[in-house]
Amino acid sequence: MTYDDCVELLQRRGVTLTSISEIVYQLQHPYNAVLKQEDCLDSVKAILRKREVQYTLLTGITLDILAEQQLLPEPLQSIMEADESLYGVDETLALGITNMFGTIALTSFGYLDKAKVGIIQQLNNKGDHVHVFLDDLVAGLAAAASARIAHHDVNARQYDVSENIDEV
Repeated sequence: MTYDDCVELLQRRGVTLTSISEIVYQLQHPYNAVLKQEDCLDSVKAILRKREVQYTLLTGITLDILAEQQLLPEPLQSIMEADESLYGVDETLALGITNMFGTIALTSFGYLDKAKVGIIQQLNNKGDHVHVFLDDLVAGLAAAASARIAHHDVNARQYDVSENIDEV
């Protein structure tokens, strides 16, 4: 599995890197007035270059494809077709991506999972495809890329914990 394989796999499932970077921009622009769309795209690409991320995408998207082809054993096939709300394995897999980038990625993933921003909404509405894993994987990618930008933002205000000690 390579970076190019991942990009192609995402594209075959209707997801472009630009569509993910648009979500990243929405997440980070309020905190970074000089942020450019190109910076967001670069961050998405950097996340996709991690082998662990590539394997996570391959696993989740393969399960979606097998469910579409009705090749999963029961009861997993029925769970995937219904996109059971308590299944949770899809979120757990996507959290593997966010965990590499800390609390910022985790909270952004939670927001994206609930708000269904951009391409995530389209994937969640499925159409003719099963996207049990893909919508969460895209949210995980966007959250990680967003956190990566936040971690690299040299203009971000550095917080001194002692500033607010009286408020505790």
